[in-house]
Amino acid sequence: MSVQKRVLNLSLVSLALLSANVIATEEASDIERIAIWSTKVKSSAPYLAQTEIADKQADHISDLLRAIPGVDVGGAHSLNQRITIRSMDDKDLRISIDGASQNTYMYHHMGNLQIHVDILKSVEIYTGTNSVINGGLGGTVRFKTKEAKDLLSAEKRFGGRVSVSAGDNSGKQFSLTGYGQLTEAVDFLAYFNDVSKDNFEVGGGKILDENGLVEEGTDGTVRGLEGDVSDFLVKFGWDIDDQQRIAIGFERYEDQGNYSYRPDMGMSTDMTIAGGTQTPLTWPTEFTRDTVTLSYDLDFFDTSLVSFSLFSNVSELKRDESGWLDATSSRLHGLAGQVMGEAKNSGLNILGETVLESLLEVEAEHTLTYGLDHIKHETSYALDPHIGDMRQASEESTTTAIYLQNQVAFPRGVTITPGVRYERADIKANVIDETYDDVTFALSAQYQFNEHLLLTVSATELFQAPELSEVFTGAGLGRTPNNALKAETGLNKELAIAYQASLGAVDYRAGVTLFDTSIENYIHDYAPYPKGGQRATFRDNIGDMENSGFELYVGYDFGQLELQMSYSGSNSKLDAFAPYKAVFDGARLDREQGNSLALDVTYHFEKLPITVKWEIQSVQELSSGLDLDGRAGKDNSKDGFSVHNLVAVWHPEFANALEVRLGIDNVFDEFYASQSSRTGLGEHPAFGELYLLDYEPGRNIKATVSYLF
Repeated sequence: MSVQKRVLNLSLVSLALLSANVIATEEASDIERIAIWSTKVKSSAPYLAQTEIADKQADHISDLLRAIPGVDVGGAHSLNQRITIRSMDDKDLRISIDGASQNTYMYHHMGNLQIHVDILKSVEIYTGTNSVINGGLGGTVRFKTKEAKDLLSAEKRFGGRVSVSAGDNSGKQFSLTGYGQLTEAVDFLAYFNDVSKDNFEVGGGKILDENGLVEEGTDGTVRGLEGDVSDFLVKFGWDIDDQQRIAIGFERYEDQGNYSYRPDMGMSTDMTIAGGTQTPLTWPTEFTRDTVTLSYDLDFFDTSLVSFSLFSNVSELKRDESGWLDATSSRLHGLAGQVMGEAKNSGLNILGETVLESLLEVEAEHTLTYGLDHIKHETSYALDPHIGDMRQASEESTTTAIYLQNQVAFPRGVTITPGVRYERADIKANVIDETYDDVTFALSAQYQFNEHLLLTVSATELFQAPELSEVFTGAGLGRTPNNALKAETGLNKELAIAYQASLGAVDYRAGVTLFDTSIENYIHDYAPYPKGGQRATFRDNIGDMENSGFELYVGYDFGQLELQMSYSGSNSKLDAFAPYKAVFDGARLDREQGNSLALDVTYHFEKLPITVKWEIQSVQELSSGLDLDGRAGKDNSKDGFSVHNLVAVWHPEFANALEVRLGIDNVFDEFYASQSSRTGLGEHPAFGELYLLDYEPGRNIKATVSYLF
């Protein structure tokens, strides 16, 4: 399609940007200083832009994010924290920690994100790609860790925190933090967190098979989860003057234990395969992530702010696979040995913003946002076998993007935001050796009817080059080359209405977003290889994917009582290309889930320094249907579930620095799995039918005591 036609099409649908709180725009632009140890969550859902999750015992990323419409976190294992947005998995999202890219595609049985939530200062979530700033196909998640400047009050130069927690169905945790001002201009933070994870018991105390019967050889406890997670972070900041700041940070994250071979597939599958091959149920595994960041912020002319950041993020996964020597089949003995996969992301980000009162003598305020993203991704794989020669492979890619956006605010509540982005990817891999580039456009329209009501309509062009091969299974070693592979492109369209008002002491808010995301040349990693055998697959463009849905919310605050409800759903369908019509036509995304409702009820007791919160997540059943996981003829329906969580937070008057939290996760001990995790029946050519259910924990009673000093 020509550039002229694309610009015309975008103009006709009036592109808009839903990446901020659309009513409280100024409040949403900055995260306020946090006075207590908590994590703030900003989302492109308007009401969430300033929500502070201060009363959660966040053991897992899902504790923070599952209440956000359109967002879910699959995977109960610490290695499998897998964020989905509108049923699109983490490979189609842009995920970063302190600006360092986390998109590694280390192993298809684990997620792209490893972090413990205790150290998070904020999470910014953009559901859908609605801006040239972010790029990608499905959305963006930005995690930021805490800083000393956020934690110190005006009268204190040094501070710290110690926290201890335990759960009867999760394990225990200890963290220690120190922070302060070394000089008037230099601040520091040092943080250490250690989590000892237990094998948990599922809801109801019974592991059930696809027929609702107790799985033979189980006792209700999921094995392969027990291990230790540690996180060490140190940060230094230097305020050169009122306009300039330099900050440097280093984080080391480690996760090790005797873990299941496939952390995402559930214990039933692990037992079936271990029994069929006579190999161990658990394997010695170690994951590490080292992240270094350097940033420089410059505020000049009172109208412009530019941030420069350099980062290096190295993830490494190691597993002792000597257990294959015990396999009954001698052909598997050649797999035995030490396996290592490494993924390194390094790069530069520049993000600037300039506010101008007028241009070309037109009465309007212009907010120019501009920047550059440059990321180099390098992967390597090594198998040091007990039998045979060393096997090694490596791949690399370099991606560079520049963008410019202008938010033009006219009088009488009209705002127009056009944007343009150029992105280029150079890929040198075993599957592809190509260069991809594209220019994408965005245009938004907002109309503020009055101080209470806002309408936004948008569309944004999409572009994503093919990624490197999965690292831990060979970094492309042995994969079939396909230099005909095309980049994924498409268009994301949205319409949103937001309402917010106060009547006396009562605050109301409500809103709805409708979206439609079309992806052309959708890439599937396991497309059937033409004239190949049963397991002969390769990476190919298999069709055009359409994903549409809605997100709505209502909120009500009255004095001590706060109510928040959200409801969301999406439906996807593939229009397969001719070679794949028989296999994939009409298939949905394999992470698709049923319509989801989340309800939060919070009550602050007036005469007691206690806050009580009740959370409900209810997900509708999803009927069986063809999906991209290729389970033809198998029951891949997804059971609905309702999970209730309860937490009480006490700040005693005699010791304001002390906080005591008591909580119960999964109050009614529901047996369930997240629908964005692996579920349903699968067929394996060697092991036969596999029940893929990544069980979530049953009831977990937990307590945390922390003290700020």
